[in-house]
Amino acid sequence: MQMHAAMEPVQPNAPVMVDGLTKTFGAVAAVDGVTFTLEAGTTTALLGGNGAGKTTTIAMLMGLIVPTSGRVRVFGADMAHERYRVLHRMNFESPYVDIPHRLTVGQNLDVFARLYGVDQPAARIAEVAAELRVTDLIERPYGKLSAGQKTRVSLAKAILNRPDLLLLDEPTASLDPDTADWVRARLERYRDQENATLLLASHNMSEVERLATRVIMLEKGRVIADDTPAELIKRFGRSTLEEVFLAIARREVDTVNGRAQGEEHA
Repeated sequence: MQMHAAMEPVQPNAPVMVDGLTKTFGAVAAVDGVTFTLEAGTTTALLGGNGAGKTTTIAMLMGLIVPTSGRVRVFGADMAHERYRVLHRMNFESPYVDIPHRLTVGQNLDVFARLYGVDQPAARIAEVAAELRVTDLIERPYGKLSAGQKTRVSLAKAILNRPDLLLLDEPTASLDPDTADWVRARLERYRDQENATLLLASHNMSEVERLATRVIMLEKGRVIADDTPAELIKRFGRSTLEEVFLAIARREVDTVNGRAQGEEHA
């Protein structure tokens, strides 16, 4: 059974189309025949343990790594050869990727706004800083911020150009529960207001259940499950998505057939 079947049919003009995506490093297949389509105005979670292929998949979506085979199209552009056509419509955020420490927050945002070709950068920076509650940090060196403050600044950078496709890696890492909840609400509002497509990599399963209407699970570079959080919980016979994730990681479920171990075949 193909796990992505439940999510079809898809729109032929969808923002992201991944077809048979494969990337090998020597004898190791980091990504192995991955196929999925992302539609506008949706949030999809890309899940998997360490080494599952999430980072490599995202890197190919951004055009940073050329696939061994298969294709990634973002807004119609082949990302292996013509990513320059659509980079202005994309952005990426990860609290694990630092920006220059010696520059102030405002200076960093100004540099990125200009790199992204943002119209009226000063006004846009002020708007985003207010939205993400970093206005009081504008004059502070980025390297002097706390981990949580850096995360909010990284999110501000990521939405400067009003991206139609936003790739997120652990977007609320290091944030206290209240601020993390606020950021999730802001991401939901941004998606709905801009009709943006969000792809989320996270190990926070409650966050995934809140934000994502679709979950793609990877194991050893292959898609082993692709459905709504509720359907995956039901299919694997668990109570929460975190329990599903743990059961897959501990090999307590049959990922080939997409059911709990011991469940009778239909």
